[in-house]
Amino acid sequence: MNQEHTRPAEPDTLQQRLAEVHLTEVRSLLSLQKLVEDLVHEQGAGDEEGVDSELEQQYRRELRHKLKLMPAREVAYIIESLDAAERLVVWEEVKEGADAILALLPDDVLEELIDDSHYRNEKMAITAFELRDGRLRQIAVNGPDDLANVKPIWVDLIAPTKKVRGWVGQMFDIDVPDPGNLTDLEASARFYVDDEGHTHLHSDFLLDTREESRNVPVAMILHEQVLFTVRSEELPVFRLQRARARTRPGYVSNGTDVLIDLYAADVEYSASALEDMYGELDRIGRQVLRSHTSDQEASRILVAISEAEDLNARTRRSVLDARRGLSFLLRGKFLSETQHADVREILRDIESLDGHTAFLFNKINFLMDATDSAININQNKDIKRLTVLSVIFMPINVLAGMGGMSEFSMMTEGIPWPIAYTAFACSMVAIGALTYYGLRHFERRRSTAAQQLIQHHAD
Repeated sequence: MNQEHTRPAEPDTLQQRLAEVHLTEVRSLLSLQKLVEDLVHEQGAGDEEGVDSELEQQYRRELRHKLKLMPAREVAYIIESLDAAERLVVWEEVKEGADAILALLPDDVLEELIDDSHYRNEKMAITAFELRDGRLRQIAVNGPDDLANVKPIWVDLIAPTKKVRGWVGQMFDIDVPDPGNLTDLEASARFYVDDEGHTHLHSDFLLDTREESRNVPVAMILHEQVLFTVRSEELPVFRLQRARARTRPGYVSNGTDVLIDLYAADVEYSASALEDMYGELDRIGRQVLRSHTSDQEASRILVAISEAEDLNARTRRSVLDARRGLSFLLRGKFLSETQHADVREILRDIESLDGHTAFLFNKINFLMDATDSAININQNKDIKRLTVLSVIFMPINVLAGMGGMSEFSMMTEGIPWPIAYTAFACSMVAIGALTYYGLRHFERRRSTAAQQLIQHHAD
C-alpha cells in the first residue's frame, strides 16, 4: 500500500476545511432565521405568527449552540467571512467573553463590530433626496459612489455606523454626530451655529405606537441649503414628509424648507396624539364616574391613566422642542420672508397645543383622584361589612361563652343534652338574626333621614 495516499492531510488544511464547513452551516442557519423573520413581519397577528417566532428562536438557539462548540479561531474566521448584517447577528451570540475572538479579528472588522453593537436591532439606511421638477426624488445610498453625481437637498441617515458617518462627513465636509449621543439638555448644545457656519439643531420627535410611546432624538444640520438628518430609527413624521414632498410639486425648494416642514409635521403628529388622548380620557372618565367601580376595574383604569399621562408628557416635550428649534431659526435670521411666515404659523399652532396639554394634565389628575376615591370607597365598604359582622357575632360570642361555663351544665341539669344544646343553638341563631335586622332597621332610618334633609335643603 502506498503510504503517501494513506497519510492524513496537514492540520492547517483540515482546520481550514472544517472552518469552511462550519461557515456553510452558519450561513444556512442565518438564511433560515432571516426567512422566518421576514415571514413574521409580513404576517398579521395570529397563531401562525407565534409558530414562526418560536421557529426563529429555535434557529437562534441552534446557532448559539454551534458557535459555542467552535474554537475562537474558527469563530473569528466565520465573522470575518460574513457580510455586515450577518456578522452582527453572529457577534451578538458570541460577544460575551469574546476576548480571544477579538484578538484574532482585523482592525476594520473589530471597529465595525464595536461601533455597530448598539444598533443591533436597528436597520441602517441612507437616503438622499434631490429636487426634480419641483418634487423630491429619492435615491438609495449604499456607498460614496451613489452620491458622486447627485446634488441632494436632503440626506437622511438612520442608525449610521462610524464608518458611514465618516465618509458622509468627508464627502460633504461636515461632522455627522452619533445618534446615540444626542442626550444634551442645555439649549446651547442643541441649537447652535459652529465655526464653519453649519447650523445644528437637536430635537426630540414623538413616536407613538400601540405598544409604547417615546421621544426619539434627531440631529439636523443645515449646510449650504442641504439638510442632513441623523436618527436611530424610522419615524412617522419623516415618512409623511417624504410622501408629501414626492407628490406635491413645489412643496419644498431647499433644505431649509424640508427642515421647517419636518417641524410642522411633528406638530401635526403631536396634535393627532392629543386628539386620540382626548377620546381615551373620555372613555376612562365614563368608567370612573359610574355608580360602582370594582378594584380590578380601578386597577386597569390607573394603568390607562398612567399611560395617558406619559404620552401627554412626551407630546409636550416634543412640542416644546419644536418651539425651541423654530425660535432659534427666527433669531438666527436664516429664513426668507415666506419661510418666516410659515414658522410664525407653526408657532401659533404650538401655542394652542400647549394649552391642550395643560388641560389634559388637569383632567388626568382629576381622573386619578376620582379613581383613588373609588378605591377608598370600596375599601370603606369592606371595612363596614367586617364591622357589621363583628357586631352581629358579638352577642353570639357572649352566649357561646356562657355555654362553655360550668354553670350552664348546672342550669340544664335534668334536661337531656340534645334538647338543651339544640335550644342553645337556636337561641344563638335567633340573637344573631335579631342583631342583623336591628342594624338594617337603624341603617334605613338613617338613610331616610339623610334624604329628607337633602330634600329640605333643595326646597
